[in-house]
Amino acid sequence: MNTEKDFSPLTPNIVRALNDKLYEKRKVAALEIEKLVREFVAQNNSTQIRHVIQILASEFALSQHPHSRKGGLIGLAACSIALGKDSGLYLKELIEPVLTCFNDSDSRLRYYACEALYNIVKVARGAVLPHFNLLFDGLSKLAADPDPNVKSGSELLDRLLKDIVTESNKFDLVAFVPLLRERIYSNNQYARQFIISWIHVLESVPDINLLDYLPEILDGLFQILGDNSKEIRRMCEVVLGEFLKEIKKTPSSVKFAEMANILVIHCQLTAMTWMREFIQLAGRVVLPYSSGILTAVLPCLSYDDRKKNTKEAASACNHSLMKLVTPEDDEDEEEEKSGSTVSPSREDGHPKTEADSNDMLNASQESVGFSNISFFTPAIADRPPVTLHLDGIVQVLDRHLHDSSTGMMTRIAVLKWLYHLYIKTPRKMFRHTDSLFPMLLKTLSDESDEPKSIKRV
Repeated sequence: MNTEKDFSPLTPNIVRALNDKLYEKRKVAALEIEKLVREFVAQNNSTQIRHVIQILASEFALSQHPHSRKGGLIGLAACSIALGKDSGLYLKELIEPVLTCFNDSDSRLRYYACEALYNIVKVARGAVLPHFNLLFDGLSKLAADPDPNVKSGSELLDRLLKDIVTESNKFDLVAFVPLLRERIYSNNQYARQFIISWIHVLESVPDINLLDYLPEILDGLFQILGDNSKEIRRMCEVVLGEFLKEIKKTPSSVKFAEMANILVIHCQLTAMTWMREFIQLAGRVVLPYSSGILTAVLPCLSYDDRKKNTKEAASACNHSLMKLVTPEDDEDEEEEKSGSTVSPSREDGHPKTEADSNDMLNASQESVGFSNISFFTPAIADRPPVTLHLDGIVQVLDRHLHDSSTGMMTRIAVLKWLYHLYIKTPRKMFRHTDSLFPMLLKTLSDESDEPKSIKRV
């Protein structure tokens, strides 16, 4: 590199040493930079401080030459150490060039970038929180780095950042959730581990109420619960278990309706366990989601003993849901016929956003084989009464009766549901009789549950 003029206030000796291939020489240059910046701090000369940082970033850390990049990284770390508590004023300029080096093809450079950022963050502490998303984004990539040294360096930085978040009351959860929601769908094992560890930390901080945002990340958590790694599944189970404990403690503030949608899509033990709790804690709030819940629950009733726990949880969901249907659900017949808008759960009373979310939900359900069913028409959350959407329920029950592959226990449950609905909501069920009766007659003579060896030809 060229002359003193180009890099002033850095001296030619500093410039030369920063470009040296030997780490020891670059380290000497960093000590000189630290001394120089301390002088500028004493003089309150922010213009020169910014100038030094700008040179180290653009001419070194972002240079085409690997040794120059290494020099730039150690130089930026030295600036941060010299600035001390004042480093918060220059964090954007210090952090961004270092994060760029996280993407370097040279693993040594990625390691030095971790080291530099560790020093910057260690000095700045809580002042880095406004830049948290940038740091998290960079770290989430390094969590899956193939080089063990880089991975180890990123873990040290990760622990430091977790300590800072835990001890601070200035963490911006609202700004972080969209990034978390995006990253939670990573299929990489290490990235998933990284995400789960962060959710676990945030969950444990008293000042951070992650439960409010659970509907946005619950689907991703259930995806991770299906990971091949036993360790990741265990971590995810712990996190979900903590959330469920919180839900039981504070049911009045929980967004049950928003999460019922998600549980329906994941027909496995934990989702069924959550569904069972939701039905018991939220009661009739989940009633508008009955058709979706039954779509998920009914097939599980025919599981064999290999999935005994899921079957039992599904059975508990089914019984609890059935209990929610009462004679009062038969009372709004006249209002519905007359097109009255008294009931807040009428579809035309929904705001556009809710309808949009239902469309998205239906699209996601089609991908897992739940097509051709009109799914959820949820009631507006805080305006009772909750209305039972009988048409959707009957449609699900009817489909299971028509499907020859429906298991015996599922078929029995469907018949019990139809009986229950006729007892509790006879007026509403009457209009479905014409469509249901032929199928019920056919079920009486159905031989599909008899052993094949004695089936009549």
